[in-house]
Amino acid sequence: MILTKLAYKSLLNRRASVLLTLFTIAISVMLLLSIERIRVDAKSSFSNTISGTDLIVGARTGDIQLLLSSVFRIGHTNNGVSWQSYEYITHQRGVKWSIPISLGDSHKGQAVLGTTLDYFEHYQFAKKQHLTFNQGHAFSAINEVVLGSDVANRLNYKLGDQIVISHGMGNTSFHHHKDNPFKVTGILNATGTPVDKTLHIPLAAIDLIHGGSTHNEHDEHDEHDEHDEHDEHDEHEKHSDLTGQPKQITAFLMGFDSPLYTLQIRRNINQYKKEALLGIMPTVTLKELWQMLAIIEKVLLLFSGVVVLVSLLGMLTTLLANLNQRRRELAILRSVGARPWQLFTLISIESLFTTLLGCIVGSALYYLVMLLASSYLQSHAGISVNIDMLSYYELTLIGVIMAAGFIIGLIPATRAYFYSLSDGMSIKI
Repeated sequence: MILTKLAYKSLLNRRASVLLTLFTIAISVMLLLSIERIRVDAKSSFSNTISGTDLIVGARTGDIQLLLSSVFRIGHTNNGVSWQSYEYITHQRGVKWSIPISLGDSHKGQAVLGTTLDYFEHYQFAKKQHLTFNQGHAFSAINEVVLGSDVANRLNYKLGDQIVISHGMGNTSFHHHKDNPFKVTGILNATGTPVDKTLHIPLAAIDLIHGGSTHNEHDEHDEHDEHDEHDEHDEHEKHSDLTGQPKQITAFLMGFDSPLYTLQIRRNINQYKKEALLGIMPTVTLKELWQMLAIIEKVLLLFSGVVVLVSLLGMLTTLLANLNQRRRELAILRSVGARPWQLFTLISIESLFTTLLGCIVGSALYYLVMLLASSYLQSHAGISVNIDMLSYYELTLIGVIMAAGFIIGLIPATRAYFYSLSDGMSIKI
């Protein structure tokens, strides 16, 4: 207890250099914990870019290619899915919901996605979070568009603006559909997913801007029906107007009542005779894609290790530099009866105290940074940060830092031990 109290007083006496060392350790602990949490949550968020979807169905290509084109809007598929096949598959027993999507057009480099109102009801991201509107509402007419948050912010669009869709993907297009402008009726909240960079229009509008008719023959006939139809029937016809009957779609998403239906229908889709189709489970394919990007994890782990190593070496340098200035102090302690092993213990306790306080302050800074950055990471990077108690692995990392700090503290403690002997203060018994 006397040595502990003496170590505490000694640290207070040298508080300027101690605070600098403590701050260095705290920053390294904060960075280590933050990088580790972001690494884990980035992997989890990447796997949950699309959540709650059991199957993605498209033309038979590769699993990752279908995922990249349908979810991340990267690349494209050479073939699509016929509307007849879509209706046949989605009417199978066990299908809870389905979302047709049609890609291939763009607006100033941003992807345009044709879909139905089911998209806004059933599409989920992160940990089964639904899409929500920051402004406006979903499209209710064939010439209306819903913008992702990034599109609205980057291009400075607001509700009521008129925009023109271009044929083809990418920043350069030589064919603009100027005859069919779209009115902005909704802007989605940020999700940190490709949804933010997407413009959403009714599926029937895809045929319209490519030279088709706005309504199918059945819809034209319904316009001349009597006005005594039931409200439910009117709503169904309104939905049909927004869907139409396209010849082909890019892909479609499916949700099922049970995982058993997922496996059964996936097998049937992959063996489908009428056209070559492929059904993938997005969660499985996302994990496969992340494994291809495993180098990112290794770089983050390496960076974390380097940060901690530099901070501990900095503490060692400070302790050794201060030790030369404390030879007078150590000599006085020896003159009043302190043994060499007691001086060794004193220096070791000081380094352990400094490391412990650094870890505590670093953990507090970690929580502060995560609280401040969580919303930004979610909206701009798509990383859903889980601000919870430190995990067992994170506590283990702190324990390793504590052990490393104690071991490093043994170096100046050993030098203090031999200083006490070389200064002629050795006591013989």
